[in-house]
Amino acid sequence: MTRKIIVLSLLVFLLTFVACAPKGGSNVKKVVDKPAVLEFYIMSQCPYGVQVVNAIAPVVEKLGPNMTLKINYIGNKTPDGNFSSMHGENEVKGDIVQLCAMKHFPNKYMNFLVCQNKNYREVATNWEACAKENGMNPAKLKGCLEGHEGKKLLSDSFEEANKKGARGSPTIFLNGQAYNGGRKTSNFLKAICDTYQGKKPDACMNIPVAPKVDAIFFSDKRCPDCNIDRLEGRIKSDIEGLSVQKVDYMTDEGKALYKELTGISPEMKYLPVILFTKSIDADKDGKSALERWLRPVGDKYYSLAIGGSFDPTAEICDNKIDDDGNGKVDCDDDGCKSKLVCRPETPKTLDVYVMSQCPYGAKALIAMKEVLDNFKNDIKFNVHFIGDVNNGNLSSMHGQSEVDEDIREICAIKHYSKNYKFMDYLVCRSKDYRNNDWKACTGSNGIDEKVIQKCFDGEGKELLKKSFEESKNAGMSGSPTFLANNKYQFGGIDAETIKTNYCKYNQGQAGCENKLSQDQKVQGSCGGK
Repeated sequence: MTRKIIVLSLLVFLLTFVACAPKGGSNVKKVVDKPAVLEFYIMSQCPYGVQVVNAIAPVVEKLGPNMTLKINYIGNKTPDGNFSSMHGENEVKGDIVQLCAMKHFPNKYMNFLVCQNKNYREVATNWEACAKENGMNPAKLKGCLEGHEGKKLLSDSFEEANKKGARGSPTIFLNGQAYNGGRKTSNFLKAICDTYQGKKPDACMNIPVAPKVDAIFFSDKRCPDCNIDRLEGRIKSDIEGLSVQKVDYMTDEGKALYKELTGISPEMKYLPVILFTKSIDADKDGKSALERWLRPVGDKYYSLAIGGSFDPTAEICDNKIDDDGNGKVDCDDDGCKSKLVCRPETPKTLDVYVMSQCPYGAKALIAMKEVLDNFKNDIKFNVHFIGDVNNGNLSSMHGQSEVDEDIREICAIKHYSKNYKFMDYLVCRSKDYRNNDWKACTGSNGIDEKVIQKCFDGEGKELLKKSFEESKNAGMSGSPTFLANNKYQFGGIDAETIKTNYCKYNQGQAGCENKLSQDQKVQGSCGGK
């Protein structure tokens, strides 16, 4: 079973070298004895970090001196004094300039961050315009950004995030305790107001009550990987009034619901499924937060795209029971042939399942070039893409741009398979996967843009559908996931980790003795169980 939903952690970042507490509105008075302390640990180009910064800005304005906001950034400092962050060099510059704004313009930096967030992919360059817009001296920021001061601020900030154990953006703490609540402005306001004892600021009075939203978590206990209970808390961070009913397929209620759903759409055959009734329409902000993953199911429901792949009517391939009543048990059943548990082992084979615009998947593909060079291409290497097909339409976690790039990459794989020539295109795109100029990765490297475009316009979609189907059959939803010898699953992002796991099942192969590049500081996946 797979599921495809972004279940992301929050990063909270603590500045010890300067109090980054915005003053809020000039008319807000301090009425509490002990201001609430909210800590964010983020990355300046992470869309989820951007989301919480934008959401907290109105709260800072409303509560003023009754709260303290502390922001730090997540990244690494190398022994030679250089800095790195998940989204690259531009993110490092964005982190620094935002820290400089916090230090030198403590009463204005919040609006400065919100301004930058309007185009957060350009934080390395849009700071000057945002500084002018908010009455901040660009020259002062530039001096800090380009000088020793900015480097010191970032070094201290990374260190604080590391001490706090913050790895995902955003990581959040409220009054020293991990915060797992909602990320909307109203969520933050209510959570902070609930911490106050005695008199509270006016902004804490009459906070609107979130509308009730009914949801159905539909699963099957026979499927060991179909437990979606953990997603309830994540969804509740967007849908505060969430009310969940849990239904199991093996009950009469479950059978009736399954018949209803598959009667509406054959593509509803896979579990688990998360359904919302039309009551979600009343929570406009919550629905908007989930919009890109919601799919209408008839006139009664919306389904949340979580990548379910368990067919409750099919043979379960490892329980020694004839589940579908066709007289064949487990791997003898034709429906089990493609499942991992029934696959034959094929030595010197390595498959990777990725999303083309997942930062972790991109790093893994870059690392694979080194792995293939190490083994002198003496590996049968396959790339598969993770996504969904809904009513004939292709979708993937990072939106239509990812689907389009998946198609171009699978076209490169088909037409430039000899000696894994397609890796020249995949690696180039992975190094700058957010750049829409894919043609820059063709031409001089021997990849013809006309070949890619012709395939994109023609056979590309069918190729990607088959790739999505392979990922679903294999039960793969996390990018990147590797499969050694058609049988053994493992994770890895750097070349040494990939090589080591592959060699565990291919001992003695030339190249296994070599030491490859390693980076254990950057780990993770998009989606996954």
